[in-house]
Amino acid sequence: MAKVDVVNLNGEKVGSIELPDAVFGPDQVNEALLWEAVKHYRASLRQGTHKTKSRTEVAGSGKKLWKQKGTGRARIGSVRSPLWRHGYTVHGPTPRSYDYPFPRKKLLGALRSALAAKLADGTLTVVDSLEIKEAKTKLYRAALDNLGAKRTALLVENGKTLTQNLVLGTRNLDGVELVLNNEVHPYDLLRYEKAVFSTAAIEQLTEVLEKSVSKRKLAAQTEAA
Repeated sequence: MAKVDVVNLNGEKVGSIELPDAVFGPDQVNEALLWEAVKHYRASLRQGTHKTKSRTEVAGSGKKLWKQKGTGRARIGSVRSPLWRHGYTVHGPTPRSYDYPFPRKKLLGALRSALAAKLADGTLTVVDSLEIKEAKTKLYRAALDNLGAKRTALLVENGKTLTQNLVLGTRNLDGVELVLNNEVHPYDLLRYEKAVFSTAAIEQLTEVLEKSVSKRKLAAQTEAA
């Protein structure tokens, strides 16, 4: 197990926590799985509202402009032809959803990979609490500076310990995002330079990921038998 220091918002060590290798071990990093998770997440963000007009949607008469032969001009049937300006588009894009199913097992595996990569890079920080008595942005900015998160940071809190002061104090910080431990995505962990977890958040997330590893091993043993 990896032993990680628990600090307060002043950057002072106040304890330690053990993180299991089944979740945070260096062998858990799977770059291919992380790529799949990021690709799926970014695909789901696409609006898919692109649209071009088909033949039935373009304005214009359907009357043949001139007779087929004898004029010396190219034969044409309608002003709505795709060859003409303001004509319709052939096989153009239509509104669609770019989202596609992504197995939960893969998502949890990618989350383990992202957490293990953060820990290996030294960019994962565990604090005893993210709570500050006053909901002031400058206080949270100073706290993040003390934690070494001077550029971008992802703050992860437990839903039971989330307070309004934390939400109000961090919502206007540039490059900082606050999420719950049951909402954190591998894309978020890779996007932000620093990941700051409260003790309650890291413990609950670790418990969920450990259970998923146990279920996977049990399923593998059942298939082998």
